[in-house]
Amino acid sequence: EVQLVESGGGLVQPGGSLRLSCAASGFTFSRYYMSWFRQAPGKEREFVARISWTGGSTYYAISVKGRFTISRDNAKNTFYLQMNSLKPEDTAVYYCNVNDYWGQGTQVTVSS
Repeated sequence: EVQLVESGGGLVQPGGSLRLSCAASGFTFSRYYMSWFRQAPGKEREFVARISWTGGSTYYAISVKGRFTISRDNAKNTFYLQMNSLKPEDTAVYYCNVNDYWGQGTQVTVSS
């Protein structure tokens, strides 16, 4: 059974940083691209970042490029989203994703 478990969300001030983690199980993690999405209140879920099998290729939404960094540790079946220079508009529930599977989400709130 595929399981994705996010952690690391919380409340942070504008300009601050957070690191999200997603622990994966139930599939061969190192063979899959992994992605982060987010959904703000009243908005559709949107793509944030994606990383290739070995981490050699990464892709970002324009809104987060240069501020967020996606990475992975295949030995730990875990991937990450380092979020810097956070803005109030980054407030959302963040989800990790592989194919049709989603985690439960972790809330990120950016507010002073």
